[in-house]
Amino acid sequence: MKLAVLDRDLTVLDESDIDAAPDSDEVAEGLGEFLDRAPEVAAVGHRIVHGGPRLSAHQVIDAQVRSALDEARSLAPQHVPPALAALDLCRRRLPETVQVACLDTVFHTGLPEAARTYAVPREWRNDHGVRRYGFHGLSYAWTLARTAELLSRDPADLQVVLTHLGGGSSVCAVRGGRSVWTSMGFTPLEGLPMSHRSGSVDPGMLLWLQKEKGMSADEVSDALEHRSGLLGLSDGLSGDTRELVRAAGAGHRPASLALEVFGLRVRQEIAAAAASLDRLDAVVFSGEIGADQPEVRELVAAGLPVLSVHGGLDTSQDEDHVISRGGVPVLVVRPDEQRQLAIEVRRVLEESGGRPAGPAQQTTPAGAVGTTPGGTPDDGQHFS
Repeated sequence: MKLAVLDRDLTVLDESDIDAAPDSDEVAEGLGEFLDRAPEVAAVGHRIVHGGPRLSAHQVIDAQVRSALDEARSLAPQHVPPALAALDLCRRRLPETVQVACLDTVFHTGLPEAARTYAVPREWRNDHGVRRYGFHGLSYAWTLARTAELLSRDPADLQVVLTHLGGGSSVCAVRGGRSVWTSMGFTPLEGLPMSHRSGSVDPGMLLWLQKEKGMSADEVSDALEHRSGLLGLSDGLSGDTRELVRAAGAGHRPASLALEVFGLRVRQEIAAAAASLDRLDAVVFSGEIGADQPEVRELVAAGLPVLSVHGGLDTSQDEDHVISRGGVPVLVVRPDEQRQLAIEVRRVLEESGGRPAGPAQQTTPAGAVGTTPGGTPDDGQHFS
């Protein structure tokens, strides 16, 4: 559980990482100790990976919103239940403080119809809400803004491919400041291979494993979520690219294969994303791997001459910067979801005048849940 308090200038005043389950006594004690020493907060923002079918905007949390978040539990079972445990803990500890759900799916709310629609039966789409949602939205919002700053461009004028490469990985095409395609879909399991997750695989293979090999849905789920991706490709060595780079350099073939597969799939998804743009203004690496693993960046960029993206990337700096030496600009942007979280919380409070709007005044996008009146925070002090 990651905690941070930021002031109105987005300066981190205090932070803490608690390495325990969100519903554990350790987290309850750690949160209490953190709040006791931290400045008084005006609002609490919670990063929620999946907003589910009913939430399409960042929302002040009331009973309706909390109920809607429960519907997303099964759509991201590795992410949403622990986040909700932390959310409930904070609401109990700070019952009078405005709390805001900031959803990773919101950045992709305006996906074009063709980009969000699966080629499945109509009843699946209409009756069960099967569609592409997309994730890593807070990271992409921050990365887009930083990319515009580094290129001295208006975000609304950019057409870029953004990558978030980390324990979870995805690619996103942005045109006119809006997501128009992304590699993750109905759940965070689709798309690129990740640290422990498989990414996209042939659905026929999954049916075959269940029908012909007798594997249960739970067994398949466990394998895809926990024993696949870089970990599975490296024969269980590691899901951490730093360890894989070292092992590959020492001649460990499964580690080399893991990196080769990952690099190929990232290149393929970047090319797929570029197909949704009219031009390519930049390719941007973010996420823990994207920002910190130059070997992976080089592996990806060197294989994309078809998009005028080239290798030989600059590795001399650690901060956000343009790292290409020719062709389409390639950038590194360090992820900062906690600052983006604070930005979104402030925006929600300002749009509601510091007080959540009642149902009659709610003007959130179609499909968003309205909010009911709550407490008024002090004007823009600290955000947790």
